[in-house]
Amino acid sequence: MEKTALNTLVSAEAIAEIDHWIGKYPADQKQSAVMAALRIVQDENGGHLTTPLMDAVAVYLEMPKIAVYEVATFYSMYEHKPVGKYKICVCNSISCLLCGSHEILEYLQNKLGVGLGEVTSDGRFSIKEVECLGACVGAPMMMIGREYYENLTPEKIDKILENLK
Repeated sequence: MEKTALNTLVSAEAIAEIDHWIGKYPADQKQSAVMAALRIVQDENGGHLTTPLMDAVAVYLEMPKIAVYEVATFYSMYEHKPVGKYKICVCNSISCLLCGSHEILEYLQNKLGVGLGEVTSDGRFSIKEVECLGACVGAPMMMIGREYYENLTPEKIDKILENLK
């Protein structure tokens, strides 16, 4: 795969954003932009990574493919199969567990009719259980996109989901 392969898979805007992140590091450390590059290509690909995208990132950042795969599989923010337009991440930290996150997770699964890692038939929602999201004071909580929702109850969840367009 040649260096321009990423250009054939993502937009010029995505490449420019990756280049911006590369510019934050010394020239011989461009692989330090791998997390940002993966996030950018994932966002542009509808919320998930593919092997060709990860391979192209590796070539673009001049790093071994396996190193990119290691990053992409270690961190929970990277997805490897399609997700819903709204990926709902429910925190499972000890604070959230003690405050009822399992009940919140069960409520969401029943309401949306999908299990963990599944996508609703209309493609709008998917649910993922994640490690601590750093909002323990507002437990139980979830994140949709980059928005945090805290002190959850079934009623609050209903309102949140109704307001998503």
